[in-house]
Amino acid sequence: MNTKKPLIIDTDPGIDDAAAITLLVDDPSVDIKLIASVSGNVGVGHTTNNALKLLAFLGRRIPVAKGAAAPLMRDNRFATEAHGKGGMGMFDFPEPDTSLLTANNAVLEERRVLMESDEPVTLLTLGPLTNIALLFATFPEVKEHVERIVMMGGSTQRGNIGVYGEFNISVDPEAAKMVFRSGVPILMVGLDIGRKAHLVVDDLDRMEGTGEVGVMIGSLFRSYDGGHIENGIKMYDPSAALAMVEPDMFTMQDAFVDVEISSPLTLGATVVDYDGIISDDHNVSVCVDVDVERFRERFVERIASVERNNK
Repeated sequence: MNTKKPLIIDTDPGIDDAAAITLLVDDPSVDIKLIASVSGNVGVGHTTNNALKLLAFLGRRIPVAKGAAAPLMRDNRFATEAHGKGGMGMFDFPEPDTSLLTANNAVLEERRVLMESDEPVTLLTLGPLTNIALLFATFPEVKEHVERIVMMGGSTQRGNIGVYGEFNISVDPEAAKMVFRSGVPILMVGLDIGRKAHLVVDDLDRMEGTGEVGVMIGSLFRSYDGGHIENGIKMYDPSAALAMVEPDMFTMQDAFVDVEISSPLTLGATVVDYDGIISDDHNVSVCVDVDVERFRERFVERIASVERNNK
């Protein structure tokens, strides 16, 4: 009997996106049905290629669907200063495995996976929520087939774009607002958790001693954020991945969450209301804390356990 839960990863690789995907490829509890790219850290051409290159390196055959090339209503805004011009640092990946690229776009492929699945599917979102907003707006019937969204996005505190905006939300705040209001269960793993759940250089040293996959992840993170890693390497997307499969190392709290889409001062801010001031409808489970030492150990252990499939 297959006990793995079906999973779609909607992502904008991205260094920490690549790490999050790698953490999950051998996880016994999930079956990755699709990786959908979206414009975010870099343009959608790069993010699609990066997913294909990562899978070629790992030797995994997971379909990849190319998604939205721009936010719903705004111009693209990239994070090349953190991820490099192409999005994956300086590591020498093999050529992308283009045989994995689907003919249909991400929204159509996500709909297909959801509607064909015998059980509800989890959506792990690691980038802007453009694809998901388009999916729900175009095919609202799919929402009944979504178990929940596990989202790297938002913040309960300060931001990294402007004062309060977190990148994945602020790049396409209208899409994020639509998703938060969709009625689908959401687990939000925000900026504050990624800042707390950090690796240190010693963790990279240990990882790189475990094999080729550890060397790849270590190399990516050594170029992350312009190489400024001496004060810790922030684990944004890996935090969402591990909150999904190892939730006992995280603390969650129910809240009402909405997104600011008009104020020039707070554009993209996630307003997190624990106390029913704005609404009694707790539409999101918010990650509010993480066991940092356990996170570091489990991250290194999981990367060490992933083996390249060169067959």
